[in-house]
Amino acid sequence: MKSEVLRRALAKTAAIAAGAMFAASAAHAAGITGAGSTFAYPIFARWAAAYHDGGGTEVNYQSIGSGAGIAQVKAKTVGFGASDMPLTVAELDKAGLVQFPAIIGGVVPVVHVEGVAAGALKLSGKLLADIYLGHVRSWNDPALVKLNPGVRLPAEPITVVRRSDGSGTTFIWTDYLSKASPEWKDSVGAATAVSWPEGVGGKGNEGVAAYVQRIKGSIGYVEYAYAKRNSMAFALVANREGMYVQPDIASFQAAASHADWKGAPGFHVIITDQPGKATWPIAGATFVLMHRTAADAAGAREALKFFDWSFHHGQKMAEELDYVPLPATVTAMIAAAWASGIRDAAGKPVWQ
Repeated sequence: MKSEVLRRALAKTAAIAAGAMFAASAAHAAGITGAGSTFAYPIFARWAAAYHDGGGTEVNYQSIGSGAGIAQVKAKTVGFGASDMPLTVAELDKAGLVQFPAIIGGVVPVVHVEGVAAGALKLSGKLLADIYLGHVRSWNDPALVKLNPGVRLPAEPITVVRRSDGSGTTFIWTDYLSKASPEWKDSVGAATAVSWPEGVGGKGNEGVAAYVQRIKGSIGYVEYAYAKRNSMAFALVANREGMYVQPDIASFQAAASHADWKGAPGFHVIITDQPGKATWPIAGATFVLMHRTAADAAGAREALKFFDWSFHHGQKMAEELDYVPLPATVTAMIAAAWASGIRDAAGKPVWQ
């Protein structure tokens, strides 16, 4: 039922977006324009459909990856960008941008191994890094067999699937691997785009999910909603306490509980590899990026109205897709940041 509701929401939002995404004049006529994170696309699509059904402005959001979303908002071709990698204060200042979190979710490793069901395979962070570094190349590698007694692992090669585009999901993934593996940190690092040692590249969470579904013996990483919607087999990953918890809203919330939004300039918070026995280790937030000085003040106000509505009316929708909605204390901080941080050309606040 949830997947069918999401499918209809995605189809509706795709139809809305098809006509006006990149034409600036048409975009202003049609409503709010945004682009970026594929991590947040399922919930943005759900929110956009519900907001429009309730009489709100159309939201034309294109799922093109965080890197492209950052580039588009900097170029002022969209009203807002969305990235799963938060920009630093220095980066925000240089581009004249503000950012705020919109939603929290989790990234999961997904596999296509015959006979291995969802949640049956266990992995450590170091083992994941070794697979993506090319050190572990077969599913019956001794390191995998040792960690998974009783699971029949075939003697077939592992095909690594990763993102081909600039991706906030990749940032979350590589940030976690950098914390789990000193070798990964030193040789590859964490970013929206890295020099991959191995793998086949797919565009967007959608592309990675499609490759893993097609390629026998493959492993990839996607935002959990994509794995759930496509009934993909995901692996469990040991957290800092050595526990293997299910990826779901409870374990993502456990990770989110450690976020210190108040003490983070520019809302710059990263929540991978957080402590706690109930924590999913590969979690992150999607951040919305907007210009501090809005060339189109009315458009900026409409975008903020959409996110304000989402914060106050979209919690249940987020939870149904296993995202973690932001608590009221954080959304109040965000509204205060809007009022002080986003102004029109005359210097007047866009949000009051």
